Amino acid sequence: MGSDFYEMRAKLENAVLRHHDFYRSSLPLIASENLTSSFVRRFYSSDLGHRYAEGKVGKRFYQGCEFIDEIEEMALKLTKKLFNAEHANVQPISGVVANIAAFFALTKPSERVMALSVPCGGHISHDRISAAGIRGLEVDYYPFNYENMEIDIDKTAKIAREKNPRVFVLGSSLILFSQPVKELAEIASELDSKVMYDASHVLGLIAGGAFQNPIQEGADVVTGSTHKTFFGPQRAIILSKKELADRVDDAVFPGVVSNHHLNTLAAYTAAAIEMMRFGKDYAEQTVKNAKKLAESLYNLGFNVVGESRGFTESHQVAVDVRKIGGGEKVAKSLERINIILNKNLLPWDDLSKTINPSGIRMGVQEITRVGMKEGEMEEIAKIMYERLMKNGNERVLRERVMELKSRFRTLKYTFEEEEAYTWV
Repeated sequence: MGSDFYEMRAKLENAVLRHHDFYRSSLPLIASENLTSSFVRRFYSSDLGHRYAEGKVGKRFYQGCEFIDEIEEMALKLTKKLFNAEHANVQPISGVVANIAAFFALTKPSERVMALSVPCGGHISHDRISAAGIRGLEVDYYPFNYENMEIDIDKTAKIAREKNPRVFVLGSSLILFSQPVKELAEIASELDSKVMYDASHVLGLIAGGAFQNPIQEGADVVTGSTHKTFFGPQRAIILSKKELADRVDDAVFPGVVSNHHLNTLAAYTAAAIEMMRFGKDYAEQTVKNAKKLAESLYNLGFNVVGESRGFTESHQVAVDVRKIGGGEKVAKSLERINIILNKNLLPWDDLSKTINPSGIRMGVQEITRVGMKEGEMEEIAKIMYERLMKNGNERVLRERVMELKSRFRTLKYTFEEEEAYTWV
């Protein structure tokens, strides 16, 4: 029996090592992932991971929380400063949990919200099948202009005045451009409704000043996961206007969070410090890289979404790949040469296209963090062209990817440059 345990241990370690080796030699373009520094990671395995701290700072339900209070108070101050927010809550343990809390704070069951449909970029948690449904909400979808990849405000205003939604949900999973916060805030004011913005994908770009700041444009509540364009671990924050502070806090605890994973709270605080120091340069380079990748793919003949608006203003690039087999085929073909991205529904798809949708989605935030710039975006586009348009040899192109990545394994935008893919 003892040997079985050693075999299981070895099998587990081997799987993790092979995973690390794979990503060390790949180009990760998943738009919802990023790397953390050793400064951030060191807190994951601290004693904080063993402890509980239910309740608010200074009002815990357990003893032994003196230093935990100090950490959370620091996190709150940094968060409000980074986003120029009146109130912050740093206890949600994921973006979906933050969205559930926001819905509980802002609505009652059976009330209506407006949101982007999933094919138009909306996240599942904005819909009936997830967080909005858990709250028992009815969901109406924004009319959407496919060509410009934007909400049709005039049609939205007409629907809103007919159906009187309690919340206008903004932010999305596919988010290429800024969204009409100011315009919807005006409509919401007329209807005594609220605007909620899910900033999960663009939180780091907002912190770095490279994307719209929804709080400053009139959003009442902003949610966001902290591990996509932000430098942190997988958890989330909620920002709000001061008058909503109690409702938000009560919805988080005791609403949807008990203990809130104190090791990743400390890691988030470390990431906020990094973002305060390096966020501006990082966010600006991330957007530059996304634009260059989109332009390069377009110039090589790809049908890049958002052409009429310059392709992208965020970290993301979307491509319509229907003519070359669809998102499923393309994503798997690229994975075989170590380019990692995801298939993605596009606005003209219906949900029956989920298995093989029209599009692929890419994010450049992780490869930006290891130091890649515009020249590398052009090189990546050429490799994708050779694979997808010319049916280039897998082995040859995989070697090109691995050689490119071998030049970029050092984590940047942190206090000390370091190997990004180590594991002990």
